[in-house]
Amino acid sequence: MTLQQRTATPTLPRQAVYGQRPAHRPAMNGVRMAPSGMRQQPVAPMTQRPAGERPAPRPVSFLTVAEVAAIMRVSKMTVYRLVHGGEMSAVRVGRSFRVPETAVREYLSEARTDVA
Repeated sequence: MTLQQRTATPTLPRQAVYGQRPAHRPAMNGVRMAPSGMRQQPVAPMTQRPAGERPAPRPVSFLTVAEVAAIMRVSKMTVYRLVHGGEMSAVRVGRSFRVPETAVREYLSEARTDVA
């Protein structure tokens, strides 16, 4: 007795899991995806704020430890010692440090010594 051979069934595209976009639907930047049958509405920009509010502070430029070491012409370990010793301010982002550019300038101006 032989078993019947299976016929090849066409494969259907995978359905998207909740929170994922289907493969055939590209991302649309700035447009909120609405459930089917509803109109899509553009997303309002987040930069609008009520009048009378103070302006946003200037962005701070951060440097990596390697960049600071290159500027100061020292090793990365020296920069880590300065940060951990509190001589140079830094921000911890995940497992790495970012040093504000102003902190490097301040450290260099304070560390300068005049020789007679």
